Amino acid sequence: MWREIDVIIHSAATVTFDDRYDTALAINTYGAKHVAEFATRCVNIKMLLHVSTAYVRGKNSEVIPEKAFSMGETISGWKKLDINEEKFLSEELIGELRKRNASEEEITIALRNLGLHRARLHGWPNTYTLTKAMGEMMMRHHLNSNVSLAVVRPTFITSTYKEPFAGWFEGFPFRTLDSVAINYGRGKINSFIGDPDTILDVIPADMVVNAMIVAMAVHANRPAYRIYHVGSSMSNPLKYADFQNSVLNYFTDNPLADEDGKPVEVGKLILVDSMESFQKHLTQYYTLRSKEQNGFQSLHADLKRNIDNAMRAAEICRPYAFFKGIFDDTNTKSLRATAVENGVDLESAFRFDPRYINWEDYFQRIHLPGIGGAFKLKRARL
Repeated sequence: MWREIDVIIHSAATVTFDDRYDTALAINTYGAKHVAEFATRCVNIKMLLHVSTAYVRGKNSEVIPEKAFSMGETISGWKKLDINEEKFLSEELIGELRKRNASEEEITIALRNLGLHRARLHGWPNTYTLTKAMGEMMMRHHLNSNVSLAVVRPTFITSTYKEPFAGWFEGFPFRTLDSVAINYGRGKINSFIGDPDTILDVIPADMVVNAMIVAMAVHANRPAYRIYHVGSSMSNPLKYADFQNSVLNYFTDNPLADEDGKPVEVGKLILVDSMESFQKHLTQYYTLRSKEQNGFQSLHADLKRNIDNAMRAAEICRPYAFFKGIFDDTNTKSLRATAVENGVDLESAFRFDPRYINWEDYFQRIHLPGIGGAFKLKRARL
């Protein structure tokens, strides 16, 4: 059966930034290995497309090239990365915890902590980026060199720009910037961590898909290995300060309703430079809200839970809220040029050039109305 396969696309199932280490390894790292081994057995295969993430390159504060990893390479340079050893460490921890009759919750917490520890030891900000980097290593190492391989590395993916319609996205819960925007619009937070001058590298989902389709067409039957950054920081940078203004303007004109059905009034999102400052702002904000609500006991009871949830979201976003790198997209520009030379219409179809995006218009007219409407729909169903 597999002898008839022409193209294989590998994109790991959803794994969060702080998932269990064993889960992330199984999906992001060893999943890539298994797909590469399968592709090698497909005699008629034209190419393999692997979807990674631009943030595998770590904390670089310069222009980040579309560069491949060698097996065992680390960001920190502390020691060679042994992928089998990483798997062994997670399995060993599970075995030890089960001998002690640890609960599943305790095992999950321990494996989350292990993944974060191993990621930071080797120079990555979280478990997700470490295991995706190892997945790239596995993919390249186990794939027959005669098979054409394209690795698409998107940045943060947002709702669609145009197709299947503007503002489409899939799934709850909201993540990263969307979570910040919704909780700000709901009046749950009035501050968040970040630098106003940080470049938020976001890219609409349909542009990522279009880049994947064009990469498949260009690479088919042309043995090569190429990495493509699909993002906006090089060609059309968006500053955190611009995002600040967009959410303020949108939720001022289109307020969400609170639990009593009253419109939530928002002020400008305050950006703070540390987790300590953020926690202080949150505590002051929730204490003030509690007093305004006549000190209802339920609000006091929810105080710690709300602060803990916001702090966890901030910890996940922290590496990106202060990220100073710019993702080079030279290969991606060449991909567009090659496609045009071969008659592909990138104007009316398969568009993936971020220079077309007016960020203010995109957030005001497309993205924020999309996630705002989805939140209202979700609340109505509860």
